[in-house]
Amino acid sequence: MAKVMVKPTGREAPFRDGELIVSKTDLKGRITYCNDVFLRVAGFEENELLGAPHSIIRHPDMPRAVFKLLWDTISAGNEIFAYVINMAKNGDHYWVFAHVTPSFDSAGKIVSYHSNRRKPRAEAVTAAAGLYKHLKSIEDAPSNRKDGMQAAYEEVLSILAKKEIGYDRFVLSL
Repeated sequence: MAKVMVKPTGREAPFRDGELIVSKTDLKGRITYCNDVFLRVAGFEENELLGAPHSIIRHPDMPRAVFKLLWDTISAGNEIFAYVINMAKNGDHYWVFAHVTPSFDSAGKIVSYHSNRRKPRAEAVTAAAGLYKHLKSIEDAPSNRKDGMQAAYEEVLSILAKKEIGYDRFVLSL
């Protein structure tokens, strides 16, 4: 069955202050759990999400370089905070402030990932949106997607180096 391509509507999906979107994935990023808030905001039924790649809600304006940083961090056993723009099933968007952590078994091996997301402050969304627009322009410049993503990733690292701070501190400063 061919995947239906949904286009962004430009409308914001309703996501209220104080709500938490929760999901869990396996090591490959396939959804193994999603709470009711996730289902409502993203506009999916549970059976549509369970087993699907978490990227099912990826908004086309979200830089892949940020996801590379996220996956590099959590697969190394560390937690990460990030601002993410997601896309609901109908094309509406919603910004989240995500806290993503690896889950470990009794031997200390990573067995899954857990993410809690809440509604971010408007000022943080404005700052993140400006940065992400810049990173997307870098990603989209080369004809090779991999080269573009790597160039945008290097730009993130350069920004952090100039500010002399780590990514988490940078994100929390927005």
